[in-house]
Parts: sequence; structure tokens; C-alpha cells
Amino acid sequence: MRDAYLVGAAQTDFGSFPDESYRSLFRTAFEAARDSVPAGMDSDDVDEAVVGTLGVGGRQLGLSGPAATEHVGLHGIPTTRVENACAASGYAVRQAVQAVRSGMADVVLAGGVEIMTDMSGDATKYWLGVSGETEWERLSGTTFAGVYAQMADAHMAEYGTTTEQMSHVAVKNHRNGAKNPHAQLGFECSLEDAENAQTVADPLTLYHCCPTTDGAAVALIASEDVVDEYTDDPIRVAGVGAASDAVGLFQRDSYTGIEASQRAAETAYRRAGVTPDDIDFAEVHDCFSIAEILAYEDLGFCEPGEGGELAESGTTALDGDLPVNTSGGLKSKGHPIGATGAGQVAEAFKQLSGDAGNRQVEDATRGLTHNVGGSGGAAVVHVFEREARSASNSRAAKPREKEREVAK
Repeated sequence: MRDAYLVGAAQTDFGSFPDESYRSLFRTAFEAARDSVPAGMDSDDVDEAVVGTLGVGGRQLGLSGPAATEHVGLHGIPTTRVENACAASGYAVRQAVQAVRSGMADVVLAGGVEIMTDMSGDATKYWLGVSGETEWERLSGTTFAGVYAQMADAHMAEYGTTTEQMSHVAVKNHRNGAKNPHAQLGFECSLEDAENAQTVADPLTLYHCCPTTDGAAVALIASEDVVDEYTDDPIRVAGVGAASDAVGLFQRDSYTGIEASQRAAETAYRRAGVTPDDIDFAEVHDCFSIAEILAYEDLGFCEPGEGGELAESGTTALDGDLPVNTSGGLKSKGHPIGATGAGQVAEAFKQLSGDAGNRQVEDATRGLTHNVGGSGGAAVVHVFEREARSASNSRAAKPREKEREVAK
């Protein structure tokens, strides 16, 4: 199978935008992603698109993918909408990579979009809850925060993890988010702020929880046959892994880890031919601060039970040995459900292109993104690596005749 490359990626600002629609946000992300391609890209170069969205609020639940791509001028290309809760656009990227590797397309758009801030509090709770197990969790009154609070309780009971360690995650991510012009909550917070904030679902406080967000993000994936048309410094999709698990937390054997993340990471590492020690930075799914601590363990950055200690050690800070969530993560940057996974890829693209500004990880050559659906019913992990220039120069760009599947 052919290699696939990340040649461009971008996101909108994340936040609350009452004057925007899902179409207008998607257009902004698409145009920014196209402009981020080093040698430029024409819209006509895109062979296919995969768009992730949950459809929060009930807007355009059917055919939301074509509705977005037609709006930006990608007329006639095959477009698929992916729904996998918060992992929707992470899976969209995976589907794009598969299309390129299989030879079905040379350039595929993978993106996501969500509008979440134009509803009442009760409506927001409902739409956040639809990705939980319906019969026994959601309809019995369990909230999204409540499920992760149970996971936090279990981790604290089994391993001695503390709320202060979870607060260290929040402080770090807000510090990074304050450096990110796209972040929704682009301000710093103190340990005391996080510890003393209002309780949302004990033991989680407000600063342990991500916000609800409007936003869009787009990544552009190209084949090895055409990558040299777009960049002299290619970023290879070195490994991809994905897995699913029981949707309900109560259906799983353990509350202190997400097995889907573990399986997805193992597959991505194996396909990339790397280990966790080879990763220079990571964007992980920190919908709640405990989720980032679980991710440290599930991704192999530390042993089970050591995630809290890793959080307070400074290892995952921007100047640490393994920077995590340099963008600010879901906690500070924001969490527009359908756009989150592609937004993580946009940060990886910036880091590996050396364009992350004052968030830049020094000498970054390999990054990881980790996107989770719900409380762990689905997960997807990508490993990206900046390819050596000599390897790039050894390939000859192959001219192509574009074939489109246009509806007659």
C-alpha cells in the first residue's frame, strides 16, 4: 500500500460564534488548510472528503458532509459523514488515510465541524449525553461529567491519584492555551483556581472540565505519488490505530483505563515501527483532566497508576521531556465535538512544520494524536513524522490524470 502524507491542516478559532453557521466555519477551516499547503493546492485537486460531526442541536443530521463540502466548492466529489461521538474527525482522518493508501484517491480532505453554544443548558446536557450508553446511563440521569467523575474516583481509590494532580493538568493546558490564538479559553489559571473552583461532578471542578465549543478543522492527506507537488518537507502518516469498546462505562472490566485507547495506541506504534519513547509531543483527548492522566497511561507514557505523578512532575509541560497538549488541549483550546480530532492534527502539522510560534517544541520530528469518543467507546491514534529531506528528494513526482466520480 502507498504511503500517506499530511500536506496541510488548519482550524478556525474555537469558541462561541453566534454569527457563524456550520457551513461558514467549515469554509474558514478549509480555506486555511488549503493555504497552509507549502506549495499551494487547488480545490480541484481534492478527490474525496470525509467530514466528522455529531450534529449537536439536530442541525442537518442527514447529508451534513455533502452540505459542508458543496458549500466550499468541492462539487461532485464523494463525501462521507462520519459520526463517532468526540472521535468523529479523528476517524475522518483515518478514513482519508485509508482512501489514499488503497489507491482510491490521491488527495483527501478530512475535517470536522460542530456548533454547540446556541442552545440552553438543558439542551446542551442532552446532546453531550447522546454519546453515552442510553438505557442504563443517560436515561438514569448520568451526565458526561458524571461518567468521568466515576473514572476519577476509581483511579483515586486504586492508585492514590489526587485532585491536585488533576489540577496540574488544567494549569499546564491553560498555560499552553494562553499561547494559542485559536484557543477558546486562552488564559492562564493557577493551581488554587483549579482546586477551589465550583464542583461540577465530584471530584471534578469547573477547571477539570472542557468547555462546549463552536469550531471546525480540516486536514489534507496526499499520496506518495503526488506529495512532492505540495511540499519539499513531507510529514508522513507513519502509523494509525483505532479500536472500539463497550459504550457504557458499567459494561467494562475497568474504570481506570480506556481499553480502546490502549489497543489503538498499540496498533499505531506497531505500524509506525516506534515505541512511546520515540514520541516528541502528543495531543491527547483531555475532555476532563482525569482523561489526560488516563491517556498518559493508556498510551504507554508511564505505567498504570503513575499518570498523576507524571502530570505534576513537569514532564508533559511545554519545556518538558514529553510536551502534551501544546495547543491547550480540549481543556483550554476547546472541544467542538466533530472538529476535535482534526484540530489535534492541525496542531501536529504546525509543530512538525516548525510553525507553532511560542508553543513550538524544539526539534520535533514525531508527534502523536489521540482522539476518544464518549467515555471510551471508540478511540483513534495517529503517529506523524517529519520525513528526512533525502527521502523526499528520492521520490519523483508523478503527473496524474484526475478521475472524478461525478454524479451524472
